[in-house]
Amino acid sequence: MSQSLVEYQCENHIATITLNDPKSLNAFSTALKVDVLEALDQAEADAQVRVIVLQGAGGNFSSGGDIKEMLSEGIDKEIISNKLKGMVDGAGEVSLKLRHIHKPIIAKLEGAVAGAGMNLALTCDFRITADNAKFVQAFVHIGLVPDAGGIYLLNQLVGPAKTTELVMLGDKINAQDMADLNLVNQVVSSENLDEAVAKLAARLSALPGKALSSMKHMINNNAYKGLNKALDMEVQQQTALAKTDDFIEGVTAFIEKRKPVYQGK
Repeated sequence: MSQSLVEYQCENHIATITLNDPKSLNAFSTALKVDVLEALDQAEADAQVRVIVLQGAGGNFSSGGDIKEMLSEGIDKEIISNKLKGMVDGAGEVSLKLRHIHKPIIAKLEGAVAGAGMNLALTCDFRITADNAKFVQAFVHIGLVPDAGGIYLLNQLVGPAKTTELVMLGDKINAQDMADLNLVNQVVSSENLDEAVAKLAARLSALPGKALSSMKHMINNNAYKGLNKALDMEVQQQTALAKTDDFIEGVTAFIEKRKPVYQGK
């Protein structure tokens, strides 16, 4: 790894990739994106790896996009727009990678599963969540649209009506809500999360890998054909929205820990 933002381990044909920036709740920065892609490339290339587990360190999966990175060069609309374009591109690159690796990928979820973090989890093949996890499409709260394929993935999984509710209102939902929506495969106590993920990973690793690979390829062909186009649209929309007064108000209010006042501009 180029940095310590991602840890990689492989044992018993199972590669475990850990987002390792607990101080930011594993916020999805550009540096973390680079390391995640490197780890995924390693797992894809290793013939001994049959299953991949994606998890976060410190009791959280991911808080989503790194707002501090967005604002690292000040609040100039053009600068932020260009920076956000690169960050949204990066999140989309990881989403595509998670789908294009023809090995089963399990998202191990706990704590914060927000924004891009939630959408990257939705891109995985299986999702097992602790009962303490909190999920949110947080983008509306800072005047942006979901990235990492969020709207496309939710439309595929729960349909447009529920997608509209989740992304426009941006309410937090708990693990049981996710299960009721069929957005996770299993809800367990936080104490049993490791065991549940290990059990599923072991089961998958004992199955015929070429058949699983073909299944994932067919699922992609039937259910995810439009993902590339959706990711391109996200970049266009985020780049434009980063220049709005509402976005500037949203991120400023977030940093100042106050309620934003939007003007629709």
